[in-house]
Amino acid sequence: MSQDHAFLGVAASLNGRRWVGPDAAAERLAEAMGQQTRLPLPLCRILTARGIAAENAEAFLNPQLRDLLPDPRRLKDMEKAAARFLAALQRREKIAVFADYDVDGGSSAALLLIWLREMGHQATLYIPDRIDEGYGPNIPAMQALARDHSLIICVDCGTLSHDPVAAARPADVVILDHHLGAETLPEALAVVNPNRQDEDGSLAHLCAAAVVFLMLVEAGRQLRETGHKGPDLMGFLDLVALATVADVAPLTGVNRAFVRQGLRVMARRDRVGLRALADVSRMDQAPTAYALGFLLGPRINAGGRIGEADLGARLLATASETEALALARRLDDLNTERREITDRVREEALAQAEARGTEGPLVWAAGDGWHPGVVGIVAARLKEATGRPAVVIGFDGDHGKGSARSVPGVDLGASIHRIAAEGLLEKGGGHKMAAGLSLTRAMLEPAMTRLAELLLRQGAGGTGPEMLRIDSILLPEAANVEFVEQIAQAGPFGASAPSPRFVIPSVALQGRRIGSSHLKLTIRGQAQGPEIMAFGAFDGPLGPQLENSGHRLFHLAGRLEINTWGGKSRVQLRLEDAAAAD
Repeated sequence: MSQDHAFLGVAASLNGRRWVGPDAAAERLAEAMGQQTRLPLPLCRILTARGIAAENAEAFLNPQLRDLLPDPRRLKDMEKAAARFLAALQRREKIAVFADYDVDGGSSAALLLIWLREMGHQATLYIPDRIDEGYGPNIPAMQALARDHSLIICVDCGTLSHDPVAAARPADVVILDHHLGAETLPEALAVVNPNRQDEDGSLAHLCAAAVVFLMLVEAGRQLRETGHKGPDLMGFLDLVALATVADVAPLTGVNRAFVRQGLRVMARRDRVGLRALADVSRMDQAPTAYALGFLLGPRINAGGRIGEADLGARLLATASETEALALARRLDDLNTERREITDRVREEALAQAEARGTEGPLVWAAGDGWHPGVVGIVAARLKEATGRPAVVIGFDGDHGKGSARSVPGVDLGASIHRIAAEGLLEKGGGHKMAAGLSLTRAMLEPAMTRLAELLLRQGAGGTGPEMLRIDSILLPEAANVEFVEQIAQAGPFGASAPSPRFVIPSVALQGRRIGSSHLKLTIRGQAQGPEIMAFGAFDGPLGPQLENSGHRLFHLAGRLEINTWGGKSRVQLRLEDAAAAD
């Protein structure tokens, strides 16, 4: 990408961004790949932008899990964890699964529950209440589980839970996690975590469900060595894909294969819980990474955010059509309620952050009565609105619980872990892009000041307009279904592998407001071409500027997708930015 000249001369768009496009060298590489591989040029542009060489293009476009799946034994304690898991199964011990309340935790728990059920064994599910118990294992819950179970498996949590793990004696505890570890580990039988400090970091991009999947691969290997066979794990990849996307894990390497293969499994609609949830979500087309992240994921999360913490995991694990439909409807209702709460908190948090100033390395907001189940979503909204790492904290009396979201290149989890170790937080941890924390009112200002200092050292809050990277220019008539299907071969798209961003240049628009904050646009005088949807346009400058733009010309920047409604497919541009062209 050339940073010397603004793409189409856009140095400051309506959103205040500088557009940066591909340079001549990148275009030459794409053309050379097209000549060598006979692939379409737009697809070649995407591949070369991601550093894919021509000789590797075919393998990239068709990722095979058998080629990319790491040996589970690369992770410390893996053999020990799988062996203890199988011993409990063989001896028919009582097993408890203690999981986090988000999509990754629910998917991780469901993987274990379903695998054990297919082996004729029932396990106990325990998910802590977000408000009453907080994140991760706690001493009362672990003591209660240990009274009735000889093995407790903590998934998507537990790496920092020294005291609760110790409280579980005499039960054995196995931890399958991916959150950043401290210098010392809990005294568990096994701690399998690619983000342990004594791991090499090569698998740090895995979500917890992927770690659980690798443990089941290792369990299958150990079973085969004794002449036995476990369930077919390929059918479990829909859950791994869901967790990978919803937890915003980078879609590179094996994660990309997990999601590509998992979407195919999900398209078969074999899992009753996901089928019911897709139906109540009105998802009338083949599943995509976008659908996992923005349709299914939020509904599964809604139970842990403002409802009963175990609803999502129960939905994913159930084999009952009746239970699946009831759970899916309940989660859909909770998601609607969650959106209403989120909108209110977002408005208050954004106003507070703007009053404090959004030019520094950190934006943050804190308020009384803000529901702890939505502070993570609001933090993400603040991050998107400001281009800065963001923290949002809800207080109940003197005690606050918060969530933080980061921007690429800034390791937020490490900084929050550090200020917790310095005593500026009661508790804190997470990973590079997301973290959680708890603190008192007296800790608030010192903690945020120190966090801003640490983030500044990492380059957060750099000066100058934020850059918007453009992949290519595109005429409206070229944005057809065939074109979108071509570029989709480079997918799935998501974290660390964004879908290409195109600019449709110099068009006049007609606009119609949808609801309170969205804007639907069409191009004047254009019989063919994409529909244009600007979601949340009236939360910023796009809506007011584009709704009644008359015959002024604008460049439009966004991502293409296929919108299927009533059995008909049409290309839609999801608008992200615009700039005056005249």
